[in-house]
Amino acid sequence: MTRPSPGARSRPRLTRERVLRTAIALADSGGIESLTMRKLGVELGVEAMSLYRHVANKIDLLDGMIDTVFAEIDLPSGGTDWRTALRGRAVSARTVMRRHPWATGLMESRTTPGPETLRHHDAVIGTLRGAGFSIELTAHAMSVLDSYTYGFALQEASLPFDNAEETALAAQTVQARFASGQYPHLTEMTVEHVLQPGYEYGKEFAFGLDLILDGLERARHPA
Repeated sequence: MTRPSPGARSRPRLTRERVLRTAIALADSGGIESLTMRKLGVELGVEAMSLYRHVANKIDLLDGMIDTVFAEIDLPSGGTDWRTALRGRAVSARTVMRRHPWATGLMESRTTPGPETLRHHDAVIGTLRGAGFSIELTAHAMSVLDSYTYGFALQEASLPFDNAEETALAAQTVQARFASGQYPHLTEMTVEHVLQPGYEYGKEFAFGLDLILDGLERARHPA
């Protein structure tokens, strides 16, 4: 009888959750384009064919990865007003998408969403409906909130800077390309806002989010 090698005995059991978590880690480090079943198998220490006992194909793998990411987003908290609940949910979603930037463009692309994705959307709808939003206004609210949150995350991930020093360097590099006074309004914005101490592009998220929530509150109680 062949005995398993010590390495095989100590290796964690392969499960769907482990496959998905490892795939997410690979996408986080190298981007979704670099993720292949072969590379995933190598990372897990198994042949690629072994993965198909846990994920049917690459589409199923992506579906599961996105569903796992959705599970990381805080659901709207019960026992609080709708605005606070959905503000917290949007902030949490942005935080998760910063952690997994590859996922942002895929969040609403799945044709077979998983249970965590459906539970998340159902909770958002329930929060709005419980606050007295009509079905139509609930649909509008979900669309504008998700469009803003996902869009901001995509824009934030594409910026060529991550901190104040890189922001200042990028702004100065752009300014150096044109003559003084050529773009006065852009220069004013850069000097008076972007290059000020403590500026972070990410702080713009809260301002826009509150504008949307203010507008939804007015729409909920039209004059």
